[in-house]
Amino acid sequence: MMHETIIWQVGNITLHAKTLIMTWIVMAFLIIISIIATRKLTSDTPGRLQNVLEWIVDFVKSLISESMDYKKGAALHAYLLTLIVFIFFSNILGLIPNIFAPLFSWIEFAQLNKILGDVIMMSPTADINTTLALATLTAILVVVWGIKFRGVHYFHHFLEPIPVFLPIHIIDFIAKPMTLAFRLFGNIYAGEVLIAVMLMIPGLMVAGTVIPMPLWLGFSIFIGAIQSFVFTVLTTAYISQAIAGND
Repeated sequence: MMHETIIWQVGNITLHAKTLIMTWIVMAFLIIISIIATRKLTSDTPGRLQNVLEWIVDFVKSLISESMDYKKGAALHAYLLTLIVFIFFSNILGLIPNIFAPLFSWIEFAQLNKILGDVIMMSPTADINTTLALATLTAILVVVWGIKFRGVHYFHHFLEPIPVFLPIHIIDFIAKPMTLAFRLFGNIYAGEVLIAVMLMIPGLMVAGTVIPMPLWLGFSIFIGAIQSFVFTVLTTAYISQAIAGND
């Protein structure tokens, strides 16, 4: 069953309720995991969770170092670390069975029965609004870091090699975050559509779950990891280009 778009109206503002709640769930999960992993930090014999967290921190640091001078990109470390783990867990949330669905099936308040009553959760990144917001942050960071390290001269590349190329450079600047957003959205949304189709096929849950469903879930987790990696790498690369002046 495909996820229904639930709307909350707050004054003149329209909110996608399911996307908002699923985003809060991912945020709460990451906050709890971070607190658990860092409350007993040690350099002697770290626990498994601390080891995983340290590996992710070092991995993101290596991504920055490979694209730019780490001294210039050090301030991006925390953001990129948050970005890659947020996107990854957002991507796989739509693969998790909603064991709490029966508890919300009768709660009509704020349409919680429709928001939290599906058999599986929903990936926030299966909503184009989420991916566009993340891509917009990337575009803002590109401009901010470009101005930070190159000043007003950052905008000179829009006129290179001659001013007549200005429209082309503007299109290129807009296209980068757009492709980031639609690539992530398309991959995650397509995965949820296929899972919904599998759940609708008669007999699949009896005869087909032994092989097809677990294989597809494993593949979807792999795709979710790849997409979080690609989004983070391209964000780093675009910022690196802005600093170096090679847009």
